[in-house]
Amino acid sequence: MAVETDTERAVFFDSDDFAVSATYTPAGGAATTISGIFDDAFEPVEAGGFVPVASSAPIFQCKTSDVASAAEGDALTVNATSYLIRVVMDDGTGVTMLQLEKQ
Repeated sequence: MAVETDTERAVFFDSDDFAVSATYTPAGGAATTISGIFDDAFEPVEAGGFVPVASSAPIFQCKTSDVASAAEGDALTVNATSYLIRVVMDDGTGVTMLQLEKQ
């Protein structure tokens, strides 16, 4: 059970501080604007050789209430770049992480 409410989480996901605005579009649904923290860090991937290959791992973290019915295949646009949602990870505290694939 989450200790915070959506009102308290809204402070963390405020686009004036840490977050950015994004457009979430469920498959076959209407687009809505949500706020969240976007991270597109490069991660080393072992490909069986001596040197790891660099790979991008875009993640968008937001309030679960904003993406309560999010599913694989939904769309998210962040900073004018389109992404496909590949994994939805609800952590049970009112925060969801969306693993993304650049389109």
